[in-house]
Amino acid sequence: MCNSKAAMAKEPDVSLKNKEEIPRRNPNIDSGWAWMVVLSSFLVHLLVMGSQMALGILNMEWLEEFNQSRGLTAWVSSLNMGITLIVGPFIGLFINTCGCRKTAMIGGFLTSLGWVLSAYATNVHFLFFTFGVTAGIGSGMVYLPAVVMVGQYFQKHRALAQGLSTTGTGFGTFLMTVLLKYLCAEFGWRSAMIIQGAITLNLCVCGALMRPLDHEEKYSRDCKEKTSGHRDIKAPSLLENDPVKANGVLHEEESGEKVDTLWNKEDIRDDIFIKDVGRLRMLKTLTRITITVRSGFWAWHSSYFGTASLFTNKVFVAFVLWALLAYCSFVIPFIHLPEIVGLYGLTEYNNNFPLTSIIAIVHIFGKVFLGFLGDLPCVSAWNVFIASNFTLGICILILPLMHAYASLAIVCALIGFSSGYFSLMPVVTEDLVGIKQLANAYGIIICANGVSALLGPPFAGWIYDLTQKYDYSFYVCGLLYMLGIVCLLLEPCLRSNKNLETPTANPKA
Repeated sequence: MCNSKAAMAKEPDVSLKNKEEIPRRNPNIDSGWAWMVVLSSFLVHLLVMGSQMALGILNMEWLEEFNQSRGLTAWVSSLNMGITLIVGPFIGLFINTCGCRKTAMIGGFLTSLGWVLSAYATNVHFLFFTFGVTAGIGSGMVYLPAVVMVGQYFQKHRALAQGLSTTGTGFGTFLMTVLLKYLCAEFGWRSAMIIQGAITLNLCVCGALMRPLDHEEKYSRDCKEKTSGHRDIKAPSLLENDPVKANGVLHEEESGEKVDTLWNKEDIRDDIFIKDVGRLRMLKTLTRITITVRSGFWAWHSSYFGTASLFTNKVFVAFVLWALLAYCSFVIPFIHLPEIVGLYGLTEYNNNFPLTSIIAIVHIFGKVFLGFLGDLPCVSAWNVFIASNFTLGICILILPLMHAYASLAIVCALIGFSSGYFSLMPVVTEDLVGIKQLANAYGIIICANGVSALLGPPFAGWIYDLTQKYDYSFYVCGLLYMLGIVCLLLEPCLRSNKNLETPTANPKA
């Protein structure tokens, strides 16, 4: 009987231990706070990318104010957009060291500072440093964490969540264009930049919403706290061991001596504690910072230069080559399409409903639809990604052949819809390298996009100078885009044995 009772008493402890060992899924994944992270990422895209798409308003003001060439003045906007993407690999170091929340909040402050300082510019070169570099770096420090955090919080609906968050770019393009036009007309461009800097400071709030996701620590701790009450036996306190309670009676002299002794010991302890508390806190803080910086740096270093470097993944290298060749083809229609419309004598139609607006509107729906499609169990996000890229490449090639406004509008709508693949880029990148390497890998991808965005428009302008036609610019960039798609199609051939164990495409494929 005694043995059976002892066994029964041990069974709850064993079951409780088993419950502790079972990892609990964070309830915020795919629900709860995850949608607040989507809202934060949406606002980041609205304030950062939307503002960059509306810089044409400020570019006209700068041309009138400083009387510089169009090429030199255009570099202000190009630097801002290019640096936002090019600094991606270095922002990965900040994320590994400080986390997404702190990185985004620092970036929000730098972006706001860049806008405000630019209001006091005396020449275009001043804007290179304040708006191009300072605001560009700040925007990059906010943009990358916004993408990474959505990937961390979602598993089942990753593509849809990324699609919803990136639609902020389209909404921001309309809102920021209207806002900057109004502010420049009412207050002048300098006051407009100060007001826009104040609005941009809300990026710090967006960064604060990027709460770190704890997978097992918090919930295992909660389990321990709940189960500890069943096993813990309350230890006797100091008062219960006091002879006053044990014996019931003590003489006043003996109790007085004991109280004095206790007070003396407490005074000594307090003195030692007061002297050492400052040193202990400083040492603990320095140790924590040193360990965090060192671990973050080595994690970042190993991702690029170590034996587990991302560049040892051949499929990822092909993906980077695609990003380097493709992005310029997406940027060029926004820059040169208005001039092409003028050459074709369609300016009146374009003023009523600009073709770039058609691209932007359909682009919003394309991101959401392609994101939803990529999340379907029977559909591979990788295949959707390649198909949308192929459609976009064909549209770039045939766009110069369209001389009627209706046909141009149809092609631009297809460009806007197929370019919704941007919502799938973080998903495909995560499938290639895993969630732990997403920040560093996506930093490389957007860096390649930034280089392409910087070099693409001048390259198209150079071709126009040689041929006196924009047609060849679209043909060359379209062919480069198709070459990038060929790099993606080589994925089955480039997949190594290691990649076979970790599928490069979406697991649903």
